[in-house]
Amino acid sequence: MHSMTAFARTDLQTDTGSFTWEIRSVNSRYLELHFRLPETLRAVESQVREVLRKSLNRGKVECSLKFTHQVLSQGMNVNETLVSQLNAAADHVHSIIGPGNALDALEILKWPGVLMQPALDSQAIEQDALQAFEVTLTQLIEMREREGAALAQFISQRIDGIAEQVAKVKALLPQILQAQREALLNKLADLKQQVDPDRFEQEMVIVLQKADVDEELDRLDAHLDEVARILKHKGAVGRRLDFMMQELNREANTLSSKSISHLTTQIAVELKVLIEQMREQVQNIE
Repeated sequence: MHSMTAFARTDLQTDTGSFTWEIRSVNSRYLELHFRLPETLRAVESQVREVLRKSLNRGKVECSLKFTHQVLSQGMNVNETLVSQLNAAADHVHSIIGPGNALDALEILKWPGVLMQPALDSQAIEQDALQAFEVTLTQLIEMREREGAALAQFISQRIDGIAEQVAKVKALLPQILQAQREALLNKLADLKQQVDPDRFEQEMVIVLQKADVDEELDRLDAHLDEVARILKHKGAVGRRLDFMMQELNREANTLSSKSISHLTTQIAVELKVLIEQMREQVQNIE
């Protein structure tokens, strides 16, 4: 199971230059890809995008690349022929308008074509950029796996907590129903009214039907088993878990609405807290 939250950075030095990739990913309903690439390497975006689509299923992913060409760091060549032509032209202007050279060195260097950049080996640079990206993506996926394992452990702990609460309800239910029966008898005794036993039993049946949560408890157990099974499943499971959180919450709400005791009300509240804690973490799962 993978988390959608992760960060990876790679600095790679090659013969063509230095590459710095950063990839950030956060939770999202779908796979959203965003890029910040140098214009000289804009051509690799389509390849990088395809690799990400094959490697990730969900998440908002931001990729940025900084590139410094190795040859550029060693300096630039001066077009001496063009400089000589510019200087000769300046001398000619000087002969017309009078003393004083019309150009200085800085102006000459600014002239288009004076400074010559060596031709870039675009194919080699793109290959090195993709190599650096693959390393960064591997780191990102490994971090998403580690975060996913931590989330799975967190959710497993909440599953155990919910199971404990469900077991408490099952153990307390006969006691709660008996207490409800005695409370009704005591109330009738206080009123000094004689009640037909058959009518009393009918009323108790109605109370029992309203308080019957066996079906909800069974469904809670089944949902917990399904969540545990999903946690062991390989691949993207975030949407399945999100659906199961809705189902768990529905049963907890029903349990709360049928409560006839402060004990079951407290347990229902605790169930909702545990389910909400899981739901928050599930939002980060791919």
